[in-house]
Amino acid sequence: MLFAAVIGGMITLNGCYEDESTFGDVIAPSNLTIDFTIANADTENPYGDGSGIVNFIAKADNAMNYKFYFGDNTNASTNSGIVAHPFALTGVNTYTVTVVATGTGGASSSISETVTVFSSFDDPETKQLLTGGSTKTWYIAKGMPGHLGLGPMDSATPDWYSASPFEKDECFYNDQLVFTLEGDNIVYNLNNQGETFFNTAFLSVGGGSGSEDACLPYNTSGNKFVTLASATSGLPEEVSTGTQMMFSDGGFMGYYVGQSNYEVLEISDDYMYVRFQMTPPGDTNIAWYMKFTTDPNGGGGSGGGDDELETEYTELFWSDEFDQATLDMSKWNFEIGNNNGWGNQEKQYYTDQNTVIENGILKIIAKRENMEGFEFTSARLNTKGKFNFTHGRMEVRAKLPTGGGTWPAIWMLGANFDNVGWPYCGEIDVMEHVGNEPGRVQSALHFPGNSGGSAVVGSTELPTAQSEFHNYTVEWSPEHIIFAIDNVIYHEFQNNPGIPFSAPYFIILNVAMGGALGGDIDPAFQQSAMEIDYVRVYR
Repeated sequence: MLFAAVIGGMITLNGCYEDESTFGDVIAPSNLTIDFTIANADTENPYGDGSGIVNFIAKADNAMNYKFYFGDNTNASTNSGIVAHPFALTGVNTYTVTVVATGTGGASSSISETVTVFSSFDDPETKQLLTGGSTKTWYIAKGMPGHLGLGPMDSATPDWYSASPFEKDECFYNDQLVFTLEGDNIVYNLNNQGETFFNTAFLSVGGGSGSEDACLPYNTSGNKFVTLASATSGLPEEVSTGTQMMFSDGGFMGYYVGQSNYEVLEISDDYMYVRFQMTPPGDTNIAWYMKFTTDPNGGGGSGGGDDELETEYTELFWSDEFDQATLDMSKWNFEIGNNNGWGNQEKQYYTDQNTVIENGILKIIAKRENMEGFEFTSARLNTKGKFNFTHGRMEVRAKLPTGGGTWPAIWMLGANFDNVGWPYCGEIDVMEHVGNEPGRVQSALHFPGNSGGSAVVGSTELPTAQSEFHNYTVEWSPEHIIFAIDNVIYHEFQNNPGIPFSAPYFIILNVAMGGALGGDIDPAFQQSAMEIDYVRVYR
């Protein structure tokens, strides 16, 4: 039985409840009230300024938590009873808002109120990018630094924690987030492959317990609805789109922290960056950050391919412009032979005869020719013992070879390679290209725990890699390793002292044939070259 008094938008409610429990005293909240103000409402605009935002304050004696059901398929939970909610349905609309206050022993009281508010919010661009105009599948951007981040609510950045690529549990990385546009509605389905990654404060939701985040069996089947609305965080437009996604029926985006509202910080055709608040029983001063990509492999970019590199290294201190008639052997060494396929089942024999300099361009030539029992020859150059550097920016301007089976690379190895071996020395692959996939290039990092097939890889489409010169850049500092093409970032890695990327490295240029990455060699292949205009290193 309920009874209520309504005074100017405030409701007072008392409720009946069970008074027995096996878990201690059962005390239901009493004197539950709810007050609300519509953002920027006045006599001329009694239903608000069009943002649709309504500020609610719920209070009750003996309440431990308040859960708001807003009447638009969304809800929110808070310990404080204070919440700002944006109603997104265009026009002037009336909603029935229900608040459930919970006390000790799970006893609760509830109250309902109607709210009439005006919303003129519309964001067709985000709707299009989110769904592709029909259906689009998003994945956790596991290959990107900061794909999961953590910071205080009063900041716009994950100041406390930023996950390194591939750092978290595999169940988290298998999620498929499907957004479908059906008329004007956005329908959402989360395929979690049967398991969800739970924050430690919410393990009980998945039937678990403990003191660490964990993957637990959890059913996420069934469609949810997504409403786009004005963000309520107040973040400036430089760091946010100003739009938030509100998921119905407890829908969430992969990592479970009890939240169904996500502010969209950035979104493009293939990249999305969101921010969301921890809900009770977690610490509500926490803001979480997540990155998503349309790449099923988890991507490798830091901003959807839209971020320009702003270098911190501007002093040129080593270069080769290849403006002499022959290769400068004070800077370079030739590596000769096959060395058992160089650990990759490569098919070429490296010689000191497969390079030429013409018109200021170094050409590393791969050929079909027999030598020392191998069907192909090529060249591999390095600066080992002649030039090493630690941290800086290296830029190589190059045009890549054509032909199935070619595998050109611009890369670096730790100078302590002879003493500690690979992968303990570390390897930074600035550019790798596979002739069998001519429109794509990649970068990679190899180090203990992430080497060979488990390397940290970033890739991007580059249709003119074989027909035009491009600048391939690595920006390498104690804090990060950034890869860019023509000054546009597509892969970023968070460096740290626990991995071997703060020691001297030497440079390697080569064109391999076949092997683990190069793949099948085209039977018609005869000859092709990687052409290099210059190699420059800045500090």
